[in-house]
Amino acid sequence: MIKRTLYFGNPAYLSLKNMQMLIKLPISGNDNEATDEDKNEKYKDRNNQNTFPIEDIGIVILDNQQITITQGLLSSLLDNNSAIVTCDSRHHPAGLFLPLESNLEQSQRFQEQIEASVPLKKQLWQQTISSKIINQALLLNKIGVKSDNMKKWARDVKSGDPDNLEGRAAAYYWKNLFPEELQFQRDRYGKPPNNLLNYGYAILRAVVARSLVASGLLPTLGIHHHNKYNAFCLADDIMEPYRPFVDDIIVTLVRDGEDFTELTPSIKKQLLTIPVIDVFIEEQKRPLMIAVQRTTSSLAKCFSGNQRKIIYPVFRL
Repeated sequence: MIKRTLYFGNPAYLSLKNMQMLIKLPISGNDNEATDEDKNEKYKDRNNQNTFPIEDIGIVILDNQQITITQGLLSSLLDNNSAIVTCDSRHHPAGLFLPLESNLEQSQRFQEQIEASVPLKKQLWQQTISSKIINQALLLNKIGVKSDNMKKWARDVKSGDPDNLEGRAAAYYWKNLFPEELQFQRDRYGKPPNNLLNYGYAILRAVVARSLVASGLLPTLGIHHHNKYNAFCLADDIMEPYRPFVDDIIVTLVRDGEDFTELTPSIKKQLLTIPVIDVFIEEQKRPLMIAVQRTTSSLAKCFSGNQRKIIYPVFRL
């Protein structure tokens, strides 16, 4: 089942009633009511309230400083393995809230993850970077840019990527992804469309972190990333081959001439579809959120010794 992504950009009071998220909006709120990505209105009642079944919710994004959420609702969302993303006053994602336990074998899987050998982690990183580079190459092909060099680099990635082919591929990729007149440079704090990339990646990160927890893994312990200030190193590792799917949405926005200098409601609406966009994994079309679950499940099997390869999606033209 595809879980909903709920976005709240206006003041709201969020509480729990009969295992439903009860959304109370200000009396003056009308056109900008909080709702999910498909604007489903069937739960709306006459008291300016909406309700959504807790079991249907996958991600909640809180993007207003005047939102109130009750402890009962938070607890129920976490019991349902929902990810909760909070945004700061600039509307940038600032925090991610996940359950501490949502898998019956969590303790055992934590131990397997902690005891994973360095050679295993290097091999997993090799697979991850190879998949990332090939997906970047295929996206460049889609927009008419030659990428035979990147396909070769994807094949040449060695265990642990000691030659930093990820960095070499990234330099070529970002130079050619957007129209030349933008003179784009990928920088988290750089000029647009970096803001769109940051927002899209935050949504993707929440999807991956949520799935890692569901698979009984600890998002903090990465296979490559190991910044001591980063609580989601493993999520940042595993999301790498998925980034081109986010890039594809943003490249389309830019090339279609949409104003990308601000994170407008229209752009946010399109980025909020990230969890449900179709990707190909194991030769089958699946929503991204489902594909990520397949990826994290395969990673857990790699840590346990029951599998040797992480299953990642392949970008299709």
